[in-house]
Amino acid sequence: MTNGIKNEMPPNYDELRKAVNRASNWRLRLEAIEELGQWKHKRTIDVLLHRMNNDAVYKVVEASHRNLVKFGEDVELPPRNRFELIKDANKVFLRIKKSLPRDHSFEEYKEKLKNMRLDLYDTYEGDKGDEFEAWLENVWETANKK
Repeated sequence: MTNGIKNEMPPNYDELRKAVNRASNWRLRLEAIEELGQWKHKRTIDVLLHRMNNDAVYKVVEASHRNLVKFGEDVELPPRNRFELIKDANKVFLRIKKSLPRDHSFEEYKEKLKNMRLDLYDTYEGDKGDEFEAWLENVWETANKK
């Protein structure tokens, strides 16, 4: 054991692997990434590499990269995705807006988005951080104007 890193498989590996792949909860993925970062093993490295290269929430990508570097892996931090984080997200935003009554409120829109596409809601919330609310309100306001 060096630097608090154990060179073995975590006893709860299967549970952590499931948590790391939970699309609708970036916080749970981040927690699992941090825990996996305490266990240097081929399988934990594979999971971290996969998350670093495939997660839509950049905080999760950065945590995966940081843990891989800590393990001594020669990895490069992928660039941040500046466009759609989830394919066809803009179509989903518009479809949800159109499914509501014409005079619906932003809160109603936000609630329906969360209920229908928690994965999408959660991903953008994780990516946008403190700016999420203002960003989503802008998406809602401009959805029909494009």
